Amino acid sequence: MSSKPGKSNNKYTRVLRFVTHYWLLSPGLFGALVAMRISSTLFDVMVPIASGRLVDAIASGQRDDSMPAIRALAFLLGLVAMFQITRSAVTFLLNRLSARAITAIGRDAFGKVQRFSADWHANSFAGATVRKITRGMSSFDTFTDTLAFNLVPALIVVIGVTATFIWRWPILGALVGLCIVLFIAATVALSIFYVSPANRKAREWDSKMSGVIADSISGNATVKTFAAEDREDTLFADVSDNWGRASVVSWDRAGVTGLAQNGMLLVVQAVMLGVGIILWSRQQATPGDIASLIATQFLLSGYLRDIAQQVRQIQRTINDMDDVLEFREAEPDVADAPRAPALRAGRGRIEFDHVTFRYRGGRKPVFDDFSVVIPAGQRVGLVGASGAGKSSFVKLIQRLYDLDSGVITIDGQDISKVTQQSLRQAVGLVPQDPILFHRSLADNIAYGKPGADTDDIAAAARLAHAADFIAGLSKGYETLVGERGIKLSGGERQRVAIARAILADAPILILDEATSSLDSLSERFIRSAIDQLSQNRTTIVVAHRLSTIQKLDRILVFADGKIVEDGSHTELLARPDGFYARLLEAQIGTGEIAAAAAE
Repeated sequence: MSSKPGKSNNKYTRVLRFVTHYWLLSPGLFGALVAMRISSTLFDVMVPIASGRLVDAIASGQRDDSMPAIRALAFLLGLVAMFQITRSAVTFLLNRLSARAITAIGRDAFGKVQRFSADWHANSFAGATVRKITRGMSSFDTFTDTLAFNLVPALIVVIGVTATFIWRWPILGALVGLCIVLFIAATVALSIFYVSPANRKAREWDSKMSGVIADSISGNATVKTFAAEDREDTLFADVSDNWGRASVVSWDRAGVTGLAQNGMLLVVQAVMLGVGIILWSRQQATPGDIASLIATQFLLSGYLRDIAQQVRQIQRTINDMDDVLEFREAEPDVADAPRAPALRAGRGRIEFDHVTFRYRGGRKPVFDDFSVVIPAGQRVGLVGASGAGKSSFVKLIQRLYDLDSGVITIDGQDISKVTQQSLRQAVGLVPQDPILFHRSLADNIAYGKPGADTDDIAAAARLAHAADFIAGLSKGYETLVGERGIKLSGGERQRVAIARAILADAPILILDEATSSLDSLSERFIRSAIDQLSQNRTTIVVAHRLSTIQKLDRILVFADGKIVEDGSHTELLARPDGFYARLLEAQIGTGEIAAAAAE
C-alpha cells in the first residue's frame, strides 16, 4: 500500500462518492427507497395541516351537520395510515439495500487488504486492520440509516414547512427560514470544528486498543513463556485509559453541542408561536391555523433536533469510514501490470539479470547489479550469515517486492509482467515456521490445490510423513489445528506444510529454513519428505544447518548481497579458506570437515 494513498481534498465528497457507489449496486432498490422516503415525509408534513382543517371544521360547523368534520377526520386518518405504510416500506427496502451494500464493502476491503504487499502486512496490526474494516462496514450502515430515517426526511420537512409558511404568511416564513438556516449552519460548524477532532482522536485510540488485544492474544504463548500477563494487562490498561479519556472529551463536546442546539430550538419555537399569535390577533389566522401551527412547531422541532443529532452522527460515521476509504483508494506497492498475462510455467529456470534492490528506507541496496542463473530442475542451497541476502533472494522470486532495476525471469518471462497469482501458483514455499489456518488438516493440506479429493490429500500426507500422526488424532483429517496451527508441534506443522507443497505440485520449490528448529527425529522425517518433494523440480533450499544441503546439486554462498562462492558441497569443501568451509567448520568442527573431505 502506498504511503500516501490517493485522496480527494474533500472528505465529504469522497464519502458521498463511496456510499453512492454501493447504493447504486442495487439501483432498483435504491430508487424505490428514495420514492418511499419522500412520500412518507410528505404525508408526515401534511398531518399538522389536516389537523388544523379538522379544528376549523369543528369550530365552524353545526352540531347537526358533522359531515365536514368527518371528512376532515377521514383525511387526517388516511394521511396517518399512508405515513405508516410508506415508512414501513422504507424499513423493508433499506434492510435489503444495506445488506447488499455492506457485504460488498466487506468483500472489497478484504480483497484489497489481501493484495497489499508483505511489507504493509508486516507493519500493520492485524487486529487494528480487522477493526477498521468492520467499523467501516457498520458506519456505512449507520450513515445510510441516518440519511434514510432522519436527515433526509428532516430536510424535506424543513423545506416543505418553510415553503408553506412563505406561501401563507410571508413574514412568518421568512423569519422561520432564517432561524432554520442559522440553526443548521451553527450545527454543522460545531460538528466539523468542535466535535469532529475529538471523534477522530477517540477513533485512533479505538484502533490501537483493538490492535493491542489481537497482538497479545495471538502471542499468548510468548506471554505465558515470560510470565508477562501483568505487563500485557498494564499495556492494555494504558491504551484503554487513553481511549477512555479521548472518548469522554468526544462525548462531552457532543453534550455541549446538544445544549447549544436546544437553546437555538427554543428561539425557533418562540418565533413561530409568537408570530402566530400576532397573526391571529390581526385576524390573519384562524383557530385551526393556530392548532396547525402548534402541531407544526412540534413536528419541526423534532426534525430540527434530529438534524442536530444526525449531523453529529454523520460526522462520526464519515470519520469511521476514512480507513475503509483509504483501503479502497490506496494503490498497492506491488501491482500487476495492466492486462498482465498469466505465467506460462515450464520446468522452472530462474534468472536474476543485473538486479538492484533496496528495502524502503534502507540506506544501501540489498543487491546491486546482481546476476545469477538457476537452470530448470537444479537443486540449489543458499547459505551465508544472517542479513547476507538469502531471504531477500527468495522473496524477490515470489515478487513480494518490486526491483529498483534489472529483471527476474522464470522460464524466460519477466515476473513483473505476469500476474502475481500465476507467479505464486508456480512457486511452492515451505517456510521455517508454517502458518496454518484454524481449519481442518484436510483444508490446510489442500490449500495449495482447491478442490483436491480425499485420496490426493491422503497421498500427499503419506509422502510428507504426516499420515501417521494424523491417523492418531480422533478426528483424523477433520481435526481443527487451532489458530496458526498452535495445536500441532513444530515438526507436525512442517509436515503439513510439506504435504501442502506436494499437493500444489509447483515447478519451483522454496524451502526456507524448513528444518532449522526441529528435533532430530522430525528432521529425519522432513528431510526424507523434502527428498520426495524436490524430485524433478527447481528447488531452492535456504539453510543454516549445512548438513541439510550437502547432497544438493549446487550451493550459493551469500555475503553482503553478493554470491561469493558457487559450487557443489565437494567443490566448495576443496577450498579450505573459503567462506563455505569456514561456515561448516564453525558448525561441525575441523576434524569432521577433514573426514568429509576425505570421503
